[in-house]
Amino acid sequence: MEPGSSSTEKFYRIPKGKGPHSVGCTDLMTENAVEGSFLRLYYPSCSGTDNEEAPWIPDKEYYQGLSDFLNMYRVVGERLFQYYVGSVTCPAKSNAAFKLGEKYPLLIFSHGLGAFRTIYSAICIEMASQGFVVAAVEHRDESASATYYCKKKSISEPQEESTSGLEKEWIYYRKLKAGEEERCLRHKQVQQRAQECIKALNLILKINSGEEVTNVLNSNFDWNSVKDSVDTSRIAVMGHSFGGATVIESLSKEIRFRCGIALDAWMLPVGDDIYQNSVQQPLLFINSEKFQWADNILKMKKLSSSDTNKKMITIKGSVHQSFPDFTFVSGGLIGRFFKLKGEIDPNEAIDISNHASLAFLQKHLSLKKDFDQWDSLVDGIGPNVIPGTNIDLPPAEPE
Repeated sequence: MEPGSSSTEKFYRIPKGKGPHSVGCTDLMTENAVEGSFLRLYYPSCSGTDNEEAPWIPDKEYYQGLSDFLNMYRVVGERLFQYYVGSVTCPAKSNAAFKLGEKYPLLIFSHGLGAFRTIYSAICIEMASQGFVVAAVEHRDESASATYYCKKKSISEPQEESTSGLEKEWIYYRKLKAGEEERCLRHKQVQQRAQECIKALNLILKINSGEEVTNVLNSNFDWNSVKDSVDTSRIAVMGHSFGGATVIESLSKEIRFRCGIALDAWMLPVGDDIYQNSVQQPLLFINSEKFQWADNILKMKKLSSSDTNKKMITIKGSVHQSFPDFTFVSGGLIGRFFKLKGEIDPNEAIDISNHASLAFLQKHLSLKKDFDQWDSLVDGIGPNVIPGTNIDLPPAEPE
């Protein structure tokens, strides 16, 4: 089959988890409208379930938001996305029964600019297959392509869509206004994003302790089954791009996050105060070869100078979009044209990233697993990985 062909269904798939656990996923939205939490939970599930795989992009409004973000006409973008990826599912069973009998470490995941909760499923599913509970937050700071909350329908509106009396209120990506300083907006957003990560952490811990939580989304997932299944002493935070900056902000604000992983972090949103020793926890930067630039790398180094628990590696041949799922569902020609694929095979790039992450998490969450087989990757040793950065940096100025 020709690369770039339109039939994504059989030939281009988001990779399944490689760990010992089957994986389920379910969506959770709490009350309090825009102030509440919205997340997709990926978790170890009972095998042999006949639940269907979850849809990858669950609403057409996400296509509209992606179109806005990419400066395409909505009507054109929606048709294109529907045609190319409308039938794509993610390899996690929707609302599958939660696998009991273990306490799983918890990972909070933060998406990048113009993304949303479902499109890092390759990473989240791999982590869940290896025994993590993963809460992928959907941010409501107007940095997602689209997101929504549920509000009560006004009396005058017809009730045909659902009997719940709720309707979706959509929030779309906000572009910079003319003359607006980007750093100011992004810093404000990253603070909200960190609070949303902490809120998600509190929510999962509340469920773990057996408290009743109302899910305003209709689903048949049994949230009571999650009780006593999270290892509350082993919690980490992970994110991509703007989500990488969110990881740093979250670590500085919340000591319960024992370590963090920043995938191709975009450092602009990080506040100046964060560099003054406010991130004490271990932190792993996993960078792509093609996205980074000197000023951004220097900010990472400023954050991690003289701390051996803060590491940086670069995946050779990778691009910024090697981390989200689009790299797996685009053919070769389209993938290269839109920079969704690098020179490295997308599966190899995501394996390097996931293996380095697992090794780092084992060390800093004190896990008794076999992820230490990938310890060398954390030091940048192995095929298609280098320690530090590929970017030429200016010589360090004397103190």
